[in-house]
Amino acid sequence: MGFRARCSLEASNAGNVRIDKIQDIIAQSKYSIHDLSRTQLDRRNRLPRFNMPLELGIDLGCKRFGKGHEQEKVVLVMDIERFRYQRFISDISGQDVYAHGGTQGGIVNEVREWLRPELDPRRVVIPSGAEILRRFRAFKRALPAICARLHWDPERLGFVDYAYAVASWISANPL
Repeated sequence: MGFRARCSLEASNAGNVRIDKIQDIIAQSKYSIHDLSRTQLDRRNRLPRFNMPLELGIDLGCKRFGKGHEQEKVVLVMDIERFRYQRFISDISGQDVYAHGGTQGGIVNEVREWLRPELDPRRVVIPSGAEILRRFRAFKRALPAICARLHWDPERLGFVDYAYAVASWISANPL
């Protein structure tokens, strides 16, 4: 569909601070997805990790205070339950937060429905959520063979190699 996943791990220059990389990616990206569902307490220090809410805040700030294309950002915010986020980040109560139920199928369906109005239906047809999930599962089954062919360890794939494996699988398995 012409989208490219972005991640701060796409560049491994230790001379760059991770939050700077994240801010650059946010500023460059028209679309962003924020899943607030991983807020449980860490077993070791009994504190939650709030990287996603922080990144959402940066993204909303970019949309609000940015210039030109930054103000045209399209943001998806998800959580397990529709209003659960209000217990830990109530300041976004005016946002539309979508519930995915904590399942892969729920996440796929929410992202698909969010992207649908953004794409010209005369040029891009998005398959159903069930078909996207079927293809994802087929890719996951094929991943060990892809890694074997490329002499990669599937248990230690970095973001760049994983993205390459996805792109090569999609090219070999078009809709």
